[in-house]
Amino acid sequence: MKGSNSDLFDPRAEMESVYSRGASSSDGDFGFAFNDVNFSDRLLRIEIMGDSPDNRPDGEGCTSIADWARYRKRRREDIKKDNAVEVSVGAEEQILSCNQPDMDGLGCENQDEEAVAMIEESPSGDEAPDGNESAWSMDCSTVVRVKTLHISSPILAAKSPFFYKLFSNGMRESEQRHVTLRINASEEAALMDLLNFMYSSTLSNTTAPGLLDVLMAADKFEVASCMRYCSRLLRNMAMTPESALLYLELPSSVLMAEAVQPLTDAAKQYLASRYRDINKFQEDVMSLPLAGIEAILSSDDLQVASEDAVYDFVLKWARTQYPRPEERREVLGSRLARYIRFPYMTCRKLKKVLTCSDFEHDVASKLVLEALFFKAEAPHRQRILAAEESASLNRRFVERAYKYRPVKVVEFELPRQQCMVYLDLKREECANLFPSGRVYSQAFHLGGQGFFLSAHCNMDQQSSFHCFGLFLGMQEKGSVSFAVDYEFAARTKPTEEFVSKYKGNYTFTGGKAVGYRNLFAIPWTSFMAEDSLYFINGVLHLRAELTIRH
Repeated sequence: MKGSNSDLFDPRAEMESVYSRGASSSDGDFGFAFNDVNFSDRLLRIEIMGDSPDNRPDGEGCTSIADWARYRKRRREDIKKDNAVEVSVGAEEQILSCNQPDMDGLGCENQDEEAVAMIEESPSGDEAPDGNESAWSMDCSTVVRVKTLHISSPILAAKSPFFYKLFSNGMRESEQRHVTLRINASEEAALMDLLNFMYSSTLSNTTAPGLLDVLMAADKFEVASCMRYCSRLLRNMAMTPESALLYLELPSSVLMAEAVQPLTDAAKQYLASRYRDINKFQEDVMSLPLAGIEAILSSDDLQVASEDAVYDFVLKWARTQYPRPEERREVLGSRLARYIRFPYMTCRKLKKVLTCSDFEHDVASKLVLEALFFKAEAPHRQRILAAEESASLNRRFVERAYKYRPVKVVEFELPRQQCMVYLDLKREECANLFPSGRVYSQAFHLGGQGFFLSAHCNMDQQSSFHCFGLFLGMQEKGSVSFAVDYEFAARTKPTEEFVSKYKGNYTFTGGKAVGYRNLFAIPWTSFMAEDSLYFINGVLHLRAELTIRH
């Protein structure tokens, strides 16, 4: 029986097959039996309590997600006030007040969301009470309306642990055929749609606010299949930033968070895609709540110059949203640091992390040490770590598509100040350079001066064909004169060893760049060809050697 119960309450496979066939399928459709005395063994009495005068029923007037969210927030505030007043009521009234918290529960405790149900013994067997009654034996003054429905306990029990437990407890005596639920007037429409779904696997309400109401009711009465159905319909609707942020809150607002996880994932993807270019939407992004920032930072596709820029943005956002230092340190350490990919930050910026007062010192030390150990790993170990981390939420070892490509630098002080800089470019990154694009490396330093590499697709000097060029630039502008010997090399088939392609020397004066327009002395089409000598497993491996001239 245990196995069959878990099947009934979590009919994922059944619901997926219903989705794939469409709502019109009659397989498992018991809509004909809904509220039909011939196919029912019980009577459900729904006592509808009056909402406060300021509250309209769910969905009424809520034409957008924003309306829905504002209305729910107002409901929660009213409920908190009501609960504060009703703390001292008697035991019988406490049972009734348990039903007062709104079903949405956004931001409130889940234990407040238990549905209230009573099984009463009919004085005359299975006779139905008057459906027009407006009062009952307990606190009649607050019941404004009563609905009665003929229900099938096996159908409801098969869909919901709530009803399964209710009917199991109530079937000790065959006379107990009348079940009473007490709800707020604002919950009525959603509950009726939910009950209909439990019979027919379809919903009449197709608006986003209406579906959210039904989803909350389904969570309250533990109908996971309906929650997934609502989640699927909402995923197929056009999202907005406000609706996506609302969906991100759902897992912390419902008892059955797993049922809404696909909707939450879709909301994260929407926000990450919409705000991929942080600089373009900086004002909007700076006003997003924490959940929205986490969704954006978890993306591999951010259009950012480097991970240093991600770190700077996170600090700026945290300082704006959390002006109190202790609160800011808590949010950064426990929530946001995991989304900053410290292993891809420059060593210069990592030094600043160690002295940043916005991080606890032990947290900063751990993050920087982890990043430095990753940088020191052999490339194959880095790939293994990145692959292992790719399934996690923070993906701290996974490289983003930075505007400024990461480089590996080996520095020497003696016998001369010298550095070896390694830049890897994927075939698709090179292909995207055509016909006149360029890609820049992160900055690296030699003799206290900042440099960078830039790869170009440009015309050769005779303008007869496109070709691949590589250049070396000095970052800092100014009048400082800096003489450098440099050499460009690339790994080449079949030996896969680095082969020198160009040597030169240049006296930089700040903001200048030098290099070779056609590094490989071949046209672009030959460079990018399938049998190209320069792509090894789809990667172009470049090396620049810089030496300070004395």
